[in-house]
Amino acid sequence: MYEDYYRFSAKPFQLNPDPRFFYGSKGHRRAMAYLDYGLSLGEGFIVITGEVGAGKTTLVRNLFRQLDAHNLVAAQLVSTQLDAEDTLRSVAASFGLQHEGLTKSALLKNLEDFLGAASRQGKRALLVVDEAQNLTPRAVEELRMLSNFQNNERSLIQTFLLGQPEFRGILQSPDMQQLRQRVVASYHLGPLDADETRGYIEHRLRTVGWQGNPGFEDAAFAALHRFTGGIPRRLNTTCDRLLLFGFLEEKGHFGEAEVDEVISDLKNEVAHQDFHGSTGVGNQLSAGGALHSEDTARLALRVEQMERSINRILPIVRKILYTVSERPAADDEAPSGQRDAAH
Repeated sequence: MYEDYYRFSAKPFQLNPDPRFFYGSKGHRRAMAYLDYGLSLGEGFIVITGEVGAGKTTLVRNLFRQLDAHNLVAAQLVSTQLDAEDTLRSVAASFGLQHEGLTKSALLKNLEDFLGAASRQGKRALLVVDEAQNLTPRAVEELRMLSNFQNNERSLIQTFLLGQPEFRGILQSPDMQQLRQRVVASYHLGPLDADETRGYIEHRLRTVGWQGNPGFEDAAFAALHRFTGGIPRRLNTTCDRLLLFGFLEEKGHFGEAEVDEVISDLKNEVAHQDFHGSTGVGNQLSAGGALHSEDTARLALRVEQMERSINRILPIVRKILYTVSERPAADDEAPSGQRDAAH
């Protein structure tokens, strides 16, 4: 919607990982170097950890984009609490192999045959396991066993484990000793600093054709960094809403006031509330279930803020509905020759 208003070729802050928007911060460049090193060894596990939304998946997809696609067989598995056999089925499914109704031995045979055939064709097999902190010890053992598949002393598969920060602690547990011995490279992806946050935002904007409209004040970048903590996914969400706000309010320039207004709206939405903070109703209850007078005032202020937020959002919703409803009407009213020309 705001893409046309700002003359962008696409949405600059989409949430889906897209290697086109890869931004090489200091941490991301260093992580890429570790990934390249791990790939050069052609075996074992490569571990990348980071906060939710830190850019782990985008990092790996950017790496895959740099590899020769004709010599690559890659699959991705989003880890949940799977048992050993379900893990093998999920891996087989990720590579497009038959997996329903097969015994464990049959699953292993199919995977070994598939990986062996890929190796004979000169192809590299990579398995990306996301949310690795959810892996059970038995699931880890199955993945480790897959790394035993070899052809002429060359490993047939290499595995990337992407996980949240707690996965670093999990790796140190006794259950993970054998896996640790197979890790050839690891890196923790931290948040962007203030300068990198600005560079990240400007990079994504330039990727879609930004030429300075809308403009951003230094204070706007600083406010965005404070609110998001330099986490790329949080930046995407906040900047997307900021551009939508700018379109609906017909703004071509953003300062701290505009950013703060959008942040205020986001804080009043359930998806962005911090339920561990002191403003949650659950934290306002005393041991006996009653609200203290101070807590009552805080809750009243919270309700008032939400009402102001709703009052700001309603005109925006009306404008969206008006814009959407007017488009078909304009097409219907156009002369038939113009409609034919448009199609």
